Amino acid sequence: MIERYTLPEIGKIWEDENRFRIWLDIEIHACEARAKLGDIPAEDVAVIREKADFNVQRILDIEAEVHHDVIAFLTNVAEYVGEPSRHIHYGMTSSDVLDTTLAVQMKQAGELILEKVDSVIAVLKKQAVKYKDTVAVGRSHGVHAEPLTFGFKLAVWYSEMLRNRERLLRAIETVSAGKISGAVGTFAHLEPFVEEYVCEQMGLKPAAISTQILQRDRHAEYMSMLAVIAATLEKISVEIRHLQRTEVLEVEEPFGSRQKGSSAMPHKKNPIVSERISGMARLLRGHLVAALENVALWHERDISHSSVERVIMPDATITLYYMLEKTRFLLDGMVVNADRMKENLEANRGLVFSQSILLNLVDQGVSREEAYRLVQRNALNVWHNQTTLLDELKKDETVLQYLSAETLDNICSLENRLRNINTVFQRLGLDS
Repeated sequence: MIERYTLPEIGKIWEDENRFRIWLDIEIHACEARAKLGDIPAEDVAVIREKADFNVQRILDIEAEVHHDVIAFLTNVAEYVGEPSRHIHYGMTSSDVLDTTLAVQMKQAGELILEKVDSVIAVLKKQAVKYKDTVAVGRSHGVHAEPLTFGFKLAVWYSEMLRNRERLLRAIETVSAGKISGAVGTFAHLEPFVEEYVCEQMGLKPAAISTQILQRDRHAEYMSMLAVIAATLEKISVEIRHLQRTEVLEVEEPFGSRQKGSSAMPHKKNPIVSERISGMARLLRGHLVAALENVALWHERDISHSSVERVIMPDATITLYYMLEKTRFLLDGMVVNADRMKENLEANRGLVFSQSILLNLVDQGVSREEAYRLVQRNALNVWHNQTTLLDELKKDETVLQYLSAETLDNICSLENRLRNINTVFQRLGLDS
């Protein structure tokens, strides 16, 4: 069953030992199914089950001669089994073994990736709650916009990772399909029961229909979900890179006591892990393009997809697994400079309250166009006069006709602007 292949290290999923072990189990289960149908003597299946084995190096040596991996494998297995080996691979085509095995491997890798996704979700939840009330400035186009909290920013990522989890589950379900249907998928030499039995034993479902291969839209969907998760991780890493800039310095990556940031400048602490994550996301997007190219094959099957998948499937799953672990490390160990967040918020001299003033003027009967003009005029004066938005507004007689100085003070209140943060957290189930 699938549980026996749940390996602690994702790289082992793609090693020859695991791949050939899955091949062997598929072949044995196919023989068992045929025995249940009365096509093979039960005693022959017993011999196959007892003696069937392989040697990785022997397979590779044979393959170097015959230039066919499945034939090399079958030749080596026959050396262990003897005469009953004539029943092995009966009525099957190579892709019955290869594609069903790839489905098992993608399921294995997906389940390990799911564990890492859960670890990122857990740390985002913890940190979002921790920093729910840590006030910071929100930015649009990189420019100060309105106040938010750092926990709110983390909650956005938390929500996105929850969606990624659902996407990954669907992708795993999509690729968890096998086929034992022969050279063009018509069950010409095997009964469909064999496919059903093998897939059940391998923790898969039988494809409703296949050609010589499983259709590659499944694999493209799986790869697209990996790429979407990678894009979210890049989104997080890009934000951390921005927040670690000297001019911002609101958040910093973990930095070891013996770590060094630059070969030339001893003062440097660079966001190297975030930059690594950003770069790796590009790889995943490239692999997605290759997976999409694999969907269109000649007739019932050609082999152009095979060489691609031998590269992109191991590389993509291992890369994303690594990215998830590094993202968890970043989020769990990041240094949050709350005082700096407050300083940056205050550095805009109250301009973050411009929309609040605008809307209050509208509430007092001022047209939106006129209210916008009044607020913008005073906002632009802030930088020229080195004052604050409140200072400018309190000098504007037109504004004071509608809003008193005391009212302006109340409007420019962080508490008012952030009053619904708790509601958003409740929606996400992030009640502290």
